[in-house]
Order: sequence, then C-alpha cells, then structure tokens
Amino acid sequence: MLGLVRDVFDVLADPTRRAILDELRRRGGCVVGELTTALGLGQPTVSKHLRVLRDLHVVDVVAESQQRRYSLRPGGLAAVEDWLAPHRAYWTERFEALGEYLDETDPAGGDTA
Repeated sequence: MLGLVRDVFDVLADPTRRAILDELRRRGGCVVGELTTALGLGQPTVSKHLRVLRDLHVVDVVAESQQRRYSLRPGGLAAVEDWLAPHRAYWTERFEALGEYLDETDPAGGDTA
C-alpha cells in the first residue's frame, strides 16, 4: 500500500493534475475539450495528464461517440485517505489535549478578550 500512496502523492504533486481533478469534481465529469477550455491548456497536455490519472485509477473514462468523458473514480484516493487517517487522528488528539491543557492553566478562566 505504501508504494501506491507514494505513487498517488507523486501524481498529485503536479499542479496541472490537481487542477484537472478539481475541475472534474466541480463539473461531475467532462470531456477533454471542456478541460482544455476551463484550464487554458492544449489538448495534448490535458490528455497526457488524464492518462497518468487514469493509469493510477484516480479517474474513470467512458467513450461517448467521438469523445471520452472523464470523471473522478469513487475510491480513487482511498489509499491516501487510509494512510492519512491515523495521522489525522493523532493530530486531532494532540490539539484536543493542548486545548484542555490551556483551559486548565488559563488564570483568567478561559476568557482572555
């Protein structure tokens, strides 16, 4: 799983790919031409990035006559979510403990304004 997470992070490090994913999320899916217009990029560039996202199973593609419609794949980023979950829990716990500590040690009773 760690290899897959690393691959996903490598792919998401590219700002163009993140922009494509954001646009697909906003629109609920679209064809390459819509992405090129929305992002101001050429068709070869968008297609290259879509191929990388598709190969990593982050996006799905469906043929519609002469075009291909791309959309986010449900669970496509699940490996990243799974990896992040314990880190999120750790930091949530730490911040809650800090908040409790500050509440206990605040000589003004919690109202400093």
